[in-house]
Amino acid sequence: MRTTLDLPEHLIDEAMKLTKINTKTQLIITALEDMIRKARLSELKEFKGKIDLDIDMDVIRGRQCRF
Repeated sequence: MRTTLDLPEHLIDEAMKLTKINTKTQLIITALEDMIRKARLSELKEFKGKIDLDIDMDVIRGRQCRF
């Protein structure tokens, strides 16, 4: 999809230097993917402490308690 954007050049230059990404297209794609990932993580954090999972990780991992 082609889109025309008016982006501040100093932000693009700084982001490209920090990330070592060579193209503006890849920089924008990476930024969008990162923003989506952060938003999804934020949504998951809302469930912290609200879901009771009765899971014994030792059983799942096939470990036996030595004590």
